[in-house]
Amino acid sequence: MSFPKIASLKTAAEFAAHVNSLPISIPLDEHLESGAQAPLAQPLARALSKAIGNRFCILPMEGWDGTTDGRPTELTRRRWTNFGLSGAKLVFGGEAIAVRPDGRANPNQLLLNLDTVAEIAQLRELLVATHQEKFGPADDLLVGLQLTHSGRFARPRGKPLEPRTLYRHPVLDPRFGIHDDSRLFSDEELDRLIEDFVAAAKLAHVAGFEFVDIKHCHGYLGHEFLSAWDRPGRYGGSLENRTRFLRTIVDGIRTEAPGLEIAVRLSVFDFVPFQPGPDGVGIPTPVAESRVYAFGADATGTGFDLNGAIQFLELVQSHGIELVCTTAGSPYYNPHIQRPAAFPPTDGYLPPEDPLLGVARQIEATWQLKQRFPNLILIGSGYSYLQDWLPHVAQRVVREGRADLIGLGRMVLSYPELPADVLAGRPLARKRICRTFSDCTTAPRNGMVSGCYPLDEFYRDRPERAELQVIKSQWKSKHDNLK
Repeated sequence: MSFPKIASLKTAAEFAAHVNSLPISIPLDEHLESGAQAPLAQPLARALSKAIGNRFCILPMEGWDGTTDGRPTELTRRRWTNFGLSGAKLVFGGEAIAVRPDGRANPNQLLLNLDTVAEIAQLRELLVATHQEKFGPADDLLVGLQLTHSGRFARPRGKPLEPRTLYRHPVLDPRFGIHDDSRLFSDEELDRLIEDFVAAAKLAHVAGFEFVDIKHCHGYLGHEFLSAWDRPGRYGGSLENRTRFLRTIVDGIRTEAPGLEIAVRLSVFDFVPFQPGPDGVGIPTPVAESRVYAFGADATGTGFDLNGAIQFLELVQSHGIELVCTTAGSPYYNPHIQRPAAFPPTDGYLPPEDPLLGVARQIEATWQLKQRFPNLILIGSGYSYLQDWLPHVAQRVVREGRADLIGLGRMVLSYPELPADVLAGRPLARKRICRTFSDCTTAPRNGMVSGCYPLDEFYRDRPERAELQVIKSQWKSKHDNLK
């Protein structure tokens, strides 16, 4: 199954024609505006805090490049410097930082505690200083930190997984090596984990961050609470119980770190897990076995139903949370809906649909939620696959109020200055545009640091690139033989 490459669509008309050939709608402006009145340059006034200076946002990522005790390295600092160079005025977490060791998704994920807080504070200072040097005053720059426990996908000591879960999943448990109840959190353990989140938030406040994102996405622990319908006890079953984790953390932060703002990154829908089919193309697992655990999935397990997200956002809004970043699914079991890509990581599957469908799905879901919650500030995700046409779609989305800000993840690894170039009216540097090769995922899943090995000269010159090319070549040969 093959699809036209975005790089081959040389004009807005060609891109629009391809979109129109698909059963989707993607908003697009043919011409980009620049200057202070451009839609993407508009500041965003806020009820709870200072204004955000433009409509670009840096999404939180796992760098896989910290030390084994959770401290930043020169690679981490380089990445945060690039965040400052981007020109984006919202840094939505910047980094996914674990609140305690057993919650790390990899043995080099950053960890926030008393030993590391000073160096993590320096990351923020470096970002702000870089931004000020390049763009002037930073009084309209908002910088936060994402706090997480990786739950089912915790791997604090490398392979194998050391998962902690909320319930038994009929598909994901056997896939990821869970065979009994020993990996389940008790209610009492969750009480202590909440205390760890609050303690980490307090340290983030001390470090100068203006908000913390309590991660509820991508199959990690916060996200799993939302589908814990059959979990007994105080943290499962009813909506009140399934949101007790977030509500108690929010209450604790308001007590222990008054003045620290709280945000949430939410997978507003999920699909059933996918797996490679006989030809390597992703296929869904049987719906009867897994649909019930896919928060926000419709009856087919491969479409979305936003009623659950609406209930959750009603609660979020009632608790004085203003910033919400929308996303979908999980990079571990259905990445084509979460981060649409032309080329999968080597432990993934070939895309089962034109990746533009995944982009359109996230744009549409965010737009439906924005209409329902006009007072929430919603940051959209999943835009990198648009490549050359990302700014054209982003401008139309913001101009029509379909989302408040445009979140960038993978794109910032290859082309951190894209927001600055767009806002200044400069042509895009096409050789730096993310083409969704997925090396930034394949590398860390094979024990290497994450970066854009194909397009960033810094990573292209690193010794890991040769090893990565061998791994990818072996994967390509395997899938060529399936054809």
